[in-house]
Amino acid sequence: MTAITLLDGGMGQELIQRSGQPASPLWSTQVVIDRPGLVAEVHRDYADAGATVATTNTYAIHRDRLRGGAGNHYAADGATIPDMQDQFNALHHAALAEADAVRDRCRLAGSIGPLGASYRADLHPDLDTAIPLYAEVAGLLAPRVDLLIFETIASLDAARACLTAGRQTDKPVWLAFTVDDEDGTRLRSGEPLAEAARIASEADAALANCSAPEAMPAALGALSGSGVPLGAYANAFTMITKAFLDGGSTAASLQARRDMSPAIYAEHAMTWIDAGATIVGGCCETGPAHIAEIARRLRAAGHEIT
Repeated sequence: MTAITLLDGGMGQELIQRSGQPASPLWSTQVVIDRPGLVAEVHRDYADAGATVATTNTYAIHRDRLRGGAGNHYAADGATIPDMQDQFNALHHAALAEADAVRDRCRLAGSIGPLGASYRADLHPDLDTAIPLYAEVAGLLAPRVDLLIFETIASLDAARACLTAGRQTDKPVWLAFTVDDEDGTRLRSGEPLAEAARIASEADAALANCSAPEAMPAALGALSGSGVPLGAYANAFTMITKAFLDGGSTAASLQARRDMSPAIYAEHAMTWIDAGATIVGGCCETGPAHIAEIARRLRAAGHEIT
């Protein structure tokens, strides 16, 4: 049948569940500090489930998140974030060390999340500001990973910045776009995903991520014009509404769907393959059980997991 690359699932929400700690402004980064070894445990569980790519726990390690002060966008309810910019390099290296636990079984994908905030195109900096910030992270990750994956890209300018930064390294660059939960042909910014596909034509893969599973077939259709390998990995959040995107809410306020069991999620994943995806996996609120069920369904359908 088809050779399918099986990504892992969500990291941040999985870490919150396993640590028993509420979401913090530093999100999954805090776990690297407080619970060394827990990230490696999650990586091993995903590899055991059948994932062939391990995504590093570096999504949220950006200088804007580590910048201290109550004015930081990530500080909810007037809380003050301690300034941790001096740990920027150390946190990346710690996350990479955790991923080394599965290097013998998986390719490592260096995760680079969005500047500003997830889903919020309005908070993303301009190109001249964004490119060197993304390039700094890419330069730290590239020597120790097999590819770079820029995740949850919400706008065309963000895509341009990510691609430009990634191409400053010698590693393959995957661009993963977050789309409107109700209209998978549009980015969270409202811009056409087909325009993003033109940018992604210069990348090594084009994916849709951290959006509703139901939006992925339309997203894959829009991305097909890129001419590069396609992929999808959805979240299992309740809908990310327009009110959420208008501000005043953080990821901590999102809730898990109750109708997204491993079996149901895997059924969605199989429809993405029917729509042309050769890279599939999970995002927020999916776990090892979801990846294991996708692996089972792929094998049952005669696909090769690579």
